[in-house]
Amino acid sequence: MANQLNQLLTHWHQHKDDLQWVLATIIATEGSAYRKAGAMMLINSLGQYRGLLSGGCLEADIMRQARRCWDDQCNRTIRYDMREEEDLAWQLGLGCGGMVQILLQPVNADNHYLQLDKLLLSLQQHQHCGYLQYLEQPTPKNQLISLAQVQNVLNDNIKVAQVDIDGQRALVQHVRPAPHLAVFGGGLDAIPVAAIARQLGWRVTLLDPRPANARETYFEGAQIIREPYTGLAGAPWLQTLDGAVVMNHNMTLDAEALALLKAVPVRYLGLLGPDHRTQKVLQQAGMSFSDLPVPLASPVGLRLGGELPESIALAILSEMHAVLEQKDGRSISLQLQSEAPEKVMEK
Repeated sequence: MANQLNQLLTHWHQHKDDLQWVLATIIATEGSAYRKAGAMMLINSLGQYRGLLSGGCLEADIMRQARRCWDDQCNRTIRYDMREEEDLAWQLGLGCGGMVQILLQPVNADNHYLQLDKLLLSLQQHQHCGYLQYLEQPTPKNQLISLAQVQNVLNDNIKVAQVDIDGQRALVQHVRPAPHLAVFGGGLDAIPVAAIARQLGWRVTLLDPRPANARETYFEGAQIIREPYTGLAGAPWLQTLDGAVVMNHNMTLDAEALALLKAVPVRYLGLLGPDHRTQKVLQQAGMSFSDLPVPLASPVGLRLGGELPESIALAILSEMHAVLEQKDGRSISLQLQSEAPEKVMEK
C-alpha cells in the first residue's frame, strides 16, 4: 500500500467527486503509538482507505466513525487509549500501550476539499509548505500556508505541533515533498535501487546515456533521462534532488556524474565501489572530496551484509533514508540496551 502523502492525495484527486471522502489525521499521541501526530489517512464511501494510522488495528473502527462525518458534514474527534482497560482499543486487544487522538473531517467541494488539491499541487512541484487544521471548530477550515508562516510558529527541528492561533487551537505541520533520488547508471543492479525507492514513495530519476541500459520495462515509475551527463548542467530538476547514487560501473561516466553533482544541493551522495576506485574517479573528474556538496558515501551503504543486488540496494537506501531523516542508522534495541544496561540484566 502506498503511504506517502503525495500518493494518497494523487489517488484521492482522481476520484474526489466520485465518492464521499473523509480525511483522518492524528492530532496527538501519548506513549507508544504506531504513527505520530500529523499522519493522515483518506477514507471513501466504498469502505476503502489509503494510508495507515495504526498497524492496521484501528482502521476498521476509524472507518465506522468516519461515516458520521458524511451525515452532518462536521469535524469529529475520536480517541483510542491502549492504557485503559475500559477503552475500545484495549477491548480490541491492542497492546501498544499508548493513546492516539484522531481528527476526522469530511472532504468535499463545499469545504474547498480542505485545500488538499492545493497541497497536492505543492507536493508535485516539490515545494515545502505548511498545513493548518483548526481542532475546535465544528466545520473544517483547513488552510495551506507558506513555509515562512510555518517557521513563524514551529521551531526548526519540529515538524508538527498544536499551537494557538488567534485564540484557537490548531494543528500545524511542515509538509515535505517525497524525497527525490537520482540514480546515475541504469544497469541491472540499479533495478532494485529504483524499485525499493519507488516502494517507499520516493520520486526517482534514472540517468544513463548508454542505449543498452535504463530499459523502461525494468524501471517502472522512474523518469528516465538518456542525455549525456555533460549536457545537463543547469537543469532545473537538479535543484529538487535530495539524494543521488552514482553506479555506472564506468569511471568516465562516474566522474562526469560527480562533476555534474558538484553544484547540486543534495543531502546525500553515494558512489558505488571501493575506496581506491573512488580516488581514481575523483582524480579523473579533477575534484577532491571537499568539492562535493556533502560528504561522499563511498563505499556506499550501511554494513548490512549480503552481496546480491537487492542486498546492496537495501544497504544504499537504508543509509540514505537515515541521512535524510537525520538519524544514525543504529539498531534501536541495541541502543536502548546500551543506554540502560541494568534493564537488560533484569530480563
